[in-house]
This record gives sequence, C-alpha cells and structure tokens, in this order.
Amino acid sequence: MPRRVVGVTLDNLEHLPRKCRRCVYWEVAPHLKEQAEQFGETEVEKEAWVSSVLLEWGSCGRIIYSGELPVGFVLYAPPNAVPRAGAFPTSPPSADAVLLTAFHVLPEFRGSGLGRALVQAVVADLTRRGVRAVEAFGDEREEVDADEHVCVVPAAFLRSVGFKTVRPHPRWPRLRMELRAGMAWKADVEAALEKLLGQVSVTTAAPSAART
Repeated sequence: MPRRVVGVTLDNLEHLPRKCRRCVYWEVAPHLKEQAEQFGETEVEKEAWVSSVLLEWGSCGRIIYSGELPVGFVLYAPPNAVPRAGAFPTSPPSADAVLLTAFHVLPEFRGSGLGRALVQAVVADLTRRGVRAVEAFGDEREEVDADEHVCVVPAAFLRSVGFKTVRPHPRWPRLRMELRAGMAWKADVEAALEKLLGQVSVTTAAPSAART
C-alpha cells in the first residue's frame, strides 16, 4: 500500500489519533494544562498552538499515511514556542535548535520503518530552512504500559535514528542531531526506506489561515 508524508495543517489536524489531538502536554504551560483539561478546552488549545506556529514560524509537523489511513505523526517547533520545554531538568534546549515534541506511530505499524521515515521528513524540512540542529527530550524508561499515553519520545529510539545525548539524566536526557549528520544518516538509509515503504512522497502544504 502506498505511503506518503504530508505537512501538518489545520485542515488535517483531525487526522492525529484522538488522544494526541486532545493532548496539550507540550503546547501549554504545565500549570495551565490541568485547567484546559478541566474545562474541556484541550482541542481548542491544540488548534490555537498549531495555528500560531504555522503563521509565525512555518511548517511544524508531519503526518505519515498508509493509503488513506494516517498511521503516525511528529510535531516540532522553536523551543520558545514550546511551554513544556522549560519544565525538564535538562532544559534549556540549545538556542540554535528546533525542538521535536510529540511523536507517535500506531502500535500495529511500529517496527516497519515509519518512525525513521518521519525523522527523515523532519530532517529534510529543517535542513531546507537552514536550521542547524534538532533536539528532543527523551524518556529513558525501557518498558512502558501498552495502554499508556506517552508524550515523550523514548530515548532509545532517538539514539537509533542518529540523536546523541548532550545532557544526560536518568529519566529525561536531552538529545541532539546536527543536521549535517542527519543528512548523512538520511542518505545512508534512503534506499532501504524506499525499498521498505515504496516511494515516500513528502509534501509541504501551505499553512492554512487561522480560524476564528
């Protein structure tokens, strides 16, 4: 089945898994997250965040599809647009880096290279835009309950796709990928990904106008 990667917009935000669409772990400050959940405003807050980043900075995510089915996504933005970033013990992110935040692949599609394809799409996008590096906070836990909604990318996965630890921590390390290194990694795995996925098309959709 053909697979493709497209940019996140307000029009396709509904294609995120329902739990992720309602989650504002990264998008609002920790003390406001509980308030948004209490008043049932998380979807509104998520849309407002995506709209703001699209308008002020540009493309901030990718969704990967298998046929017409959305099977994974990634979000990323400058650290100053990510309120949760300051809450980690390994903060602050580097000033020259974009922060990778939410990342999810449907369980039944894991292990098939889709996560790597999403990272490849992020690297390609940010390199074109002249960004020097991408960073992420990782979760060092080795085992996670299958039903748990996980908002932080496993550190082991980040290392497997080329991130290096720049600020160690027993639970929340900060990792970094220099985008020159990321492009070298991209070249090394591109042929394998194409063989695995068929041709992965990467589409950067124009930002949608903010809704009122």
